[in-house]
Amino acid sequence: MENAKSMSMIVTKGTLDWAYPPFILATTAASMGLNVTLFFTFYGLTLLKKKLDLKVTTLGNAAMEMPMMGMHIAMPNLVGAMPGMDAMATGMMKNLIKKKGVASIEELREMAQEAEVRMIACQMTMDLFEYKPEEMLDGLEYAGAATYIENATKSDINLFI
Repeated sequence: MENAKSMSMIVTKGTLDWAYPPFILATTAASMGLNVTLFFTFYGLTLLKKKLDLKVTTLGNAAMEMPMMGMHIAMPNLVGAMPGMDAMATGMMKNLIKKKGVASIEELREMAQEAEVRMIACQMTMDLFEYKPEEMLDGLEYAGAATYIENATKSDINLFI
């Protein structure tokens, strides 16, 4: 699609709740005919690992509310500091995702690959955190910030997630 509009995103977060926006936006944009590039750096790079172990934390997430008992219950930071709360919040979020029929991150990644979304793993971050290409999804590109900047300067839409 030589003349198609394009979108690029920098993906910097690797928690379960932050994994959804880039993949949902990328697959939606690709289905609308946009050429999409995702550049995964720092903690966002974990979203490209073959084996995912994504978690949610309530710490620093004051807006986190979970539907329970017919209302929305906020998760105060103090509760998040208690041992086991991240595991509980992660379990609650995964159950809610399943209950509501929301696609898993694995499914969204597969859809992105099928839609030919360009996924670039930051080589500097790979080196920094000592990740090996065999730990990552097949079909990725490995490049640095200059490659992303070159792409972003030509994109119609640029997002930072």
